[in-house]
Amino acid sequence: MAEVTVRLPDGSEKQVPEGSRIIDLASAIGPRLAQAALAGRVNGSLVDTDYVLADGSTVEIITEKSPDALSILRHSAAHVMAGAIKDLYPSAQFGIGPSIGDGFYYDIEIGRPVVPEDLEAIEGRMREIIAEEQGFTHARLDRAGALDAFEQQPLKKELIAELSEGEAISTYSQGAFTDLCRGPHIPSTGHIGAFKLMKVAGAYWRGDSNRPMLQRIYGTAWFKQKDLDAYLHRIEEAEKRDHRKLGRELGLFSLHEEAGAGLPLYHPKGARVLRIIQEWLRVELYRRGYVEVITPHVYKADVWKISGHWDNYRENMYFFQVDEGEGRVNDYGIKPMNCPGHIMVYNNDVRSYRDLPIRMFEFGTVYRHELSGVVHGLMRARGFTQDDAHIFCTAEQVTPEAVKMLDLVDYVNDVFGFEYTAEVSTRPEKSIQGFDDEWEQATEALMAALRQRGMEFDINEGDGAFYGPKIDIKLRDAIGRTWQTSTIQVDFNNPMRFNMTYRTADNSEAQPFMLHRAILGSLDRFFGILIEHYAGAFPTWLAPVQAVIIPIADRHLQYAEGVAELLSAKDVRVEVSGQNEPMRVKIAKAQAQKVPYMLVVGDKEVESQGVGVRERAAGDIGAMGIEEFARKIAAEKP
Repeated sequence: MAEVTVRLPDGSEKQVPEGSRIIDLASAIGPRLAQAALAGRVNGSLVDTDYVLADGSTVEIITEKSPDALSILRHSAAHVMAGAIKDLYPSAQFGIGPSIGDGFYYDIEIGRPVVPEDLEAIEGRMREIIAEEQGFTHARLDRAGALDAFEQQPLKKELIAELSEGEAISTYSQGAFTDLCRGPHIPSTGHIGAFKLMKVAGAYWRGDSNRPMLQRIYGTAWFKQKDLDAYLHRIEEAEKRDHRKLGRELGLFSLHEEAGAGLPLYHPKGARVLRIIQEWLRVELYRRGYVEVITPHVYKADVWKISGHWDNYRENMYFFQVDEGEGRVNDYGIKPMNCPGHIMVYNNDVRSYRDLPIRMFEFGTVYRHELSGVVHGLMRARGFTQDDAHIFCTAEQVTPEAVKMLDLVDYVNDVFGFEYTAEVSTRPEKSIQGFDDEWEQATEALMAALRQRGMEFDINEGDGAFYGPKIDIKLRDAIGRTWQTSTIQVDFNNPMRFNMTYRTADNSEAQPFMLHRAILGSLDRFFGILIEHYAGAFPTWLAPVQAVIIPIADRHLQYAEGVAELLSAKDVRVEVSGQNEPMRVKIAKAQAQKVPYMLVVGDKEVESQGVGVRERAAGDIGAMGIEEFARKIAAEKP
């Protein structure tokens, strides 16, 4: 019998009979692998276990441990949910049902609102389908066959009509349910170990507000019940930590419909935290050789035409007209980015190679026209402040400058208690042309910087910016969620557009490399992340109020106010709880506001000229002198 040879991930080769499938290869390797096989990856593409192997293919067997496994499982769970809906509501209409993040969804229409009792019924039928271990069967249809198969599904027919003429149309069936789908899927529904339907939301068909509103049912699926339980616990924790809820309860910020979506108003405590972060980072940046600039919030449209924003980003910007007098009217745009201002500062002087690198930073507020449907508290706003910086340097300086930035990334994340990973995004299909050597040089320079720092990194092929490759930093918070914050990007576009130059050692002109970098990213978003990371209980150095002074009785109020003056003079942020309330109530209020320390003062403290110290988590930690307590607070600064 003829054989085909395939290459395995470890570089070894395996011969199997011609016509062998992924599952046959797994069986040939070993029965345990055959039992664990969920799908395959052939020459980089994900396929089902019944995919027939061709000679010379590179093959990976996908199991529960593979990075792609959960996505395949959840996509399959979406089909199981749709099959259950079809069984329960035979006239249901179906849109699309992909896997997403930690779960999946399906857009449906059953002729009435979906209620909690419906979700219970759907879950019940899904359990039956899973218990039946229904297999997923792949088929390919021509256009006529597909239109006939989905005759009663107008949304599916619309999707079919958009496919290229003559293209084979892929479908999957489990039980009596058939769906349009490219796959792959797990071998059978029995592989879904645990799942839960989470919520229902409205969703316009194809994201178009002029199209019908469908009902989107969200769910999550896992291989094991313990993983589902851990996920639900994280969700519960996330709800408790929701920065919008805590922001309101702790008096940090508020959102007002009349002010506009995505435009937060910071209250005194929230503004204090943001300023503390800025002042701390500003000192660190000056120490590391940065210079600070301040640039306007608006520019004439000429600037945005030079930068390319006018042609490529206009729908995300806010433009208005200004009457300049004498019949002259000019378009102006509110800045969505700080780059042009920094470039104009650079171009204001003749630069030499001796001046480079120039590290220019700004806490610059920018505005972007985000759709109201995607605005989410501080996490995605229309107006926000970036800890933006641009480094102008020679080609040889890209790697050492990136190393310095990564050192800053490490320092900052260590202060806030975040673990993080790095990812290098390479040249996308649509990118600035004519810079092939620069792309290769810049990409290798970023990778070299990561290697010099001893940092492991993933490669995100083709996900760089159109103007250059980048490093993205993804941090993990206290409950295991991942956030993308810091970024380091090489830019070939702006130096060319703005005709940036410097004088070389041989007195010729050269174009500098431009590195965009943000460490915290959006300060507003980072503030939201911190609120949820700390569950509102900021570390002492960052807390808007570090200590509340609690007089036991009214006769101790004057002493409490004197203590507040002394501590304030030593840069301790304090408040006096002067309300006519029992001490236990005052302590409870301070605890609810997550204040790090409560300083109780009564007759004994007045006599000793000290304070009784209670810590937010540890409770009573004993008496201290006022100077001693001030030193304790100072020692908690990073």
